Amino acid sequence: MRIPAHSVCTAIRDDIVLGVFERGSRLTEEQLARRYGVSRVPVREALRTLESEGFVITRRHAGAHVAEPSEQEAADLLDVRSLLEPLGAARAAQRRTEAHLKVLRGLVRLGQERARRGQAEDLRSLGGWFHETLAQASGSPALTALLTQLRHKIAWMYAVELPAQPVEAWAEHGAIVDAVARGDAERARALTASHAERSLVLHRLKRPERGRVRVSQHVVNTASVRN
Repeated sequence: MRIPAHSVCTAIRDDIVLGVFERGSRLTEEQLARRYGVSRVPVREALRTLESEGFVITRRHAGAHVAEPSEQEAADLLDVRSLLEPLGAARAAQRRTEAHLKVLRGLVRLGQERARRGQAEDLRSLGGWFHETLAQASGSPALTALLTQLRHKIAWMYAVELPAQPVEAWAEHGAIVDAVARGDAERARALTASHAERSLVLHRLKRPERGRVRVSQHVVNTASVRN
């Protein structure tokens, strides 16, 4: 069975974000192929994709390594997100479908419920799904792909605290959905910009943890692993 490069790319990217592969560490095709139980062909393709995304760099005569972004590069990601997320919300107000609205409203209801109960870990997942769905509602595959890549890289570089008032944060999500549902692009843009700005104080830059071993949760080719 041929394992698609997309699946291998997702596995490597997630393990980079989790810190399984430390920043600056070398990534060899043989090592990765053995780790995920695949051939070297999808690994090679995956590394090219991850290099284009900024997770991997290729050094002459030294091969592929996990990138080591600077603090300025990390800060730039938040600036770019603060520009693109409001644009995505404005586009969503113009292009969203009823299916998008149904999902967004459902996520807001769940988020408000979990916020009242203080279920922190659920809120992290729900917040990610909310912003992913809002991006998809923009009707722009290119913009959605950029925002998805930004979320991955921000999760790699930053630890994000939950807001002190999660109920209020989810009320902001609800207001954004209301603006999107009414087709009010400017209000959706303004509300999303304010929401993104308030979230900046919750981001703490991660420091590389040298020597700490993390366990990967990914097995791409389970048949290969069992054999």
